[in-house]
Amino acid sequence: MSVVLIEKMPEGDLRVIEEHTWSMNMITALEHVNYIVVGSKEYEAVEGRLNVDEGKLELLLVPMHTEG
Repeated sequence: MSVVLIEKMPEGDLRVIEEHTWSMNMITALEHVNYIVVGSKEYEAVEGRLNVDEGKLELLLVPMHTEG
């Protein structure tokens, strides 16, 4: 299934991070995770939407701010 990762920016704007085909194992794993790492950056998954018209799973992510 095609999965679209969407970042909610601090200003409230939305930005597509990436879109890839995920295996059913990866999609099933979403039931057990709250955080996703993409491009070495950690995000909290806050919402998911199944877009039946386009056959895509859309995940809304909020970036985690790590102290360094």
